[in-house]
Amino acid sequence: MIIYKCIISNDEMFSDTFKVKETDSGIFYEVEGKTVTRTEGFDDALISANASAEEACEGNDSATVSGVDIVLNHKLQETGFDKKQYMAYIKEYVKTVKAKLQETNPDRVESFMAEVQPEVKRILGNIKNYQFFTGESMNPEGMVGLLDYREDGVTPYMLFFKDGLLVEKC
Repeated sequence: MIIYKCIISNDEMFSDTFKVKETDSGIFYEVEGKTVTRTEGFDDALISANASAEEACEGNDSATVSGVDIVLNHKLQETGFDKKQYMAYIKEYVKTVKAKLQETNPDRVESFMAEVQPEVKRILGNIKNYQFFTGESMNPEGMVGLLDYREDGVTPYMLFFKDGLLVEKC
């Protein structure tokens, strides 16, 4: 399995258990998810408990959770931006990624800077369509994944800046 982590926060953002493709611009990974409902928490069946043979339990500590599987599986945390806030965030984020690229892959810096500009403009033009998610640590300097839905209005997908990720094989 391959885990994709934020180069700044080291938080898991997604894995290759999802359908992952590079966008046409080459700047993002597009990760397709599903909307799911799960029961999380303690389950008596896991410890072979027999409710009919034992004292009645006050109830178990389970809860039903619904959401996008990418978000739930990797414990992504929702955050919010308006246009002005996202512009301030992305300006600093691009600066940080550029600095990391200068250390690790200097040949990529020029093309990254050229590719990121039109994509940021596209995001800002459609900012009301997106939900924003940070990694589990909620590091304000880390990557923010963008969640949107396909034309069918049902299928969720997320965009993650390719150059802002570490690839870790497990």
